[in-house]
Amino acid sequence: MNAEQAKEAVRSRYGAIAEQESTCCATEKSCGCGAGSAEQISGQLGYSDAEMAAVPEGANLGLGCGNPVALAGLQPGETVLDLGSGAGFDCFLAAAQVGPAGRVIGVDMTPQMVAKARDNARKGGYENVEFRLGEIEHLPVAAGEVDLIMSNCVINLVPDKGRAFAEAFRVLKPGGRLMVSDIVLTGELPVVVRDLVAAYTGCISGASRREEYLAAMRAAGFVQVEILGETGFSADCIVADPTVQAETAGLSEDEIAAAVAAFVSVRVKAVKPLAA
Repeated sequence: MNAEQAKEAVRSRYGAIAEQESTCCATEKSCGCGAGSAEQISGQLGYSDAEMAAVPEGANLGLGCGNPVALAGLQPGETVLDLGSGAGFDCFLAAAQVGPAGRVIGVDMTPQMVAKARDNARKGGYENVEFRLGEIEHLPVAAGEVDLIMSNCVINLVPDKGRAFAEAFRVLKPGGRLMVSDIVLTGELPVVVRDLVAAYTGCISGASRREEYLAAMRAAGFVQVEILGETGFSADCIVADPTVQAETAGLSEDEIAAAVAAFVSVRVKAVKPLAA
């Protein structure tokens, strides 16, 4: 599967998610591999009941693998960019923290998600939030426009992660911060899983090795790159998603265990130097 095929597969799948108002697995599972409703999944990922109650209905699809807003240290008046903003969940939480003097921009490459997020913004009366259609590798954002970039379980789906981090670096102000929750590999991924389109769009086979992911950040110019924490996965990541089940039916228990052991969810922060 080449880069364009991968992007089209992701766009198609997440467009369907936006239209059916369900989690990424089209059942009661998430990209973060939690079980239950979107609220239960988000609770497991670190979102509080108050945060989930504060956003418009339909904004939380349970698609993340962490809570980057909680770690971002947002200040009133800042401009925030969310990479892969989905239905707007993290954007709306960030909007409350930056206040009316601040601004939040969400970018997503899926037209259905952008339309859904804009509708949620109208329902919630968010005047300081906007959503733009675009790819993370080619951001529709001016250079030096934002104070903080956040992303939640999205950059792992981008074929060219180096380009994505270079674009993030470009649009940040000097001294700006990057805060991401994402999925990375710590070991070798079984070929039978790596090559599945369903696995790729389910946040599995698009993941980079952890050291390569961090190296791509540094190569883009970021400094103070630091992992704030990481969490392992359960076997649900491989076997619970019905879009993956049919294609992984031939995997042995050992192969499934090896695949599960290869993944962790990480929370990573980085900074654009003041001299950049």
